[in-house]
Amino acid sequence: MNEKRKTIRAQSEEELLDKLIPLYFQDSHLDKLTFYKLYEEWLEYKKTVINSPNTIKRHTQHYKKYFEPSALHDKKIKRIDELLLETECNRIVKEFNLTRKEWANIKTILAGMYSYAIRKKYLLENPMEKVQIHVKFKQIVKKTGTTETYNTDELKNLNQYLDRMYTETSDTIFLTVKLNFLLGLRVGELVALKWEDYCNINHLHIVREEVRNQDTNTYEVVEHTKSSRDRFVVLVPKAINLLQKIEHIGEYIFIKNGKRITSRQVAYVLEKYAERQGLTTKSTHKMRKTFARNLNASGVPLDCIRELLGHSNLNTTLGYIDNPLTEEETYSLISNAL
Repeated sequence: MNEKRKTIRAQSEEELLDKLIPLYFQDSHLDKLTFYKLYEEWLEYKKTVINSPNTIKRHTQHYKKYFEPSALHDKKIKRIDELLLETECNRIVKEFNLTRKEWANIKTILAGMYSYAIRKKYLLENPMEKVQIHVKFKQIVKKTGTTETYNTDELKNLNQYLDRMYTETSDTIFLTVKLNFLLGLRVGELVALKWEDYCNINHLHIVREEVRNQDTNTYEVVEHTKSSRDRFVVLVPKAINLLQKIEHIGEYIFIKNGKRITSRQVAYVLEKYAERQGLTTKSTHKMRKTFARNLNASGVPLDCIRELLGHSNLNTTLGYIDNPLTEEETYSLISNAL
């Protein structure tokens, strides 16, 4: 009874309750709530609001690698202040030599946990809002168009190969690859296209994608895109001509041996081409970057490219833009300019 009383003041009843509720719970749940227990609570909540089991698995892997060995893991939440958080965050970046992007992905866990704690009234303030990274991030060498896209000559040679293989085999897979250089879709969106998405002569409606279950290594189609937003992409005459060559034999546009073509099969075409040409394989994502780069080089407005790619942030689109020309073409352009 000799405990010193604490005066709690607020300008409104709502604000007063916001301050009183954490105090009410501090001797029960909050008193026992550790960093790890909060993580578990947040992850269970996260499972109810997202549609991606792969995201949950990635969070689990990141927590086990970066936070389970840390000083935060067994610490009670009410004993973790911004300085301890900041110390551990800086240690993780330094110890694992993380890039800024890698840290941003890992920080998603902390941001989510503490936002959840505020909403649950476990905490009054979010210490993550004041955490700063003072150590240096790992420096990365910016990738160039040489490795990230197909230049003018490479794309010409690849298209000739795809045309030849389609003529020899009548296999739709070669048209599928060729078409995506004119659509710029994520490969999962490409192979999930249905004839019903061919909504009119000039557009395709992008509403779903194929995803890989990392636990079972199986592929399935889900009724949403990566960004959870549908969009329309323009069909240029070349793309329309390719679509008209494909026989309408099922609900999906791209069919091989009676089954939907998968993203893995698309990747295999590019791998086989590179092997036969003695080149380094370029991933399916490089088709998407080549599409964006070619539009930019032809003067298509950046915001239009962003919409076609389905990006919410223009900075993401800018990361796709590089020089589409060969070294000779670039040299000639610079020489003429100067």
